[in-house]
Amino acid sequence: MSQAPGNLFILAAPSGGGKSSLIKALLAKYNDGSMQVSVSTTTRNMRPGEQDGVHYHFVSKDQFQQQIEAGNLFEWAEVFGNFYGTSKIVIEQTLQQGIDVFLDIDWQGARQVKKALPQTHSIFIAPPSQETLRKRLTGRGQDSEEVIEQRMAAARSEIEHFNEFDYIIVNDDFEQALSELEHIVLAQRCLQTQQSAKHQQLFKNLLQK
Repeated sequence: MSQAPGNLFILAAPSGGGKSSLIKALLAKYNDGSMQVSVSTTTRNMRPGEQDGVHYHFVSKDQFQQQIEAGNLFEWAEVFGNFYGTSKIVIEQTLQQGIDVFLDIDWQGARQVKKALPQTHSIFIAPPSQETLRKRLTGRGQDSEEVIEQRMAAARSEIEHFNEFDYIIVNDDFEQALSELEHIVLAQRCLQTQQSAKHQQLFKNLLQK
């Protein structure tokens, strides 16, 4: 059995869409190392409890700029004075090992990655309603009403781009949404190109006269 390259998946959602919970649940179900979340590169300071290479690849702004100039990032953005990006080298090496990779990025990052790798599979996670989204954001108990309104506005801005994605999952019932995400991933693994690469010897034997 040969090794087929892994699939690259983009998952995007507004804050409160449930994207992180879905990814975490799927990885817990497939804990055989066949899939993982991409670890982003950032210039922000490491927070207590975080580990370099686990939560983020922490670099200086000069190092980040060098990666941009060298073309080593699939996508990058500046958020509140800090830079965040996705390493092209790390992603390519992981895919070559036959591991599926999930990119947890926004629609702008998705555009950049799809431009560089058109075969990437993009998935948008949508909330079932504005009311549910607001309830989820409020239920965290971390933000003021003003911040909640800012997050709602940002969510609407993100949702405006839903039609740029290959797949849409409405996260109303969590188990149903998780099942749909799982089916999308498994379907890509069953593509002719994937199975042909994985089972070269099998088809060679099947076609022997």
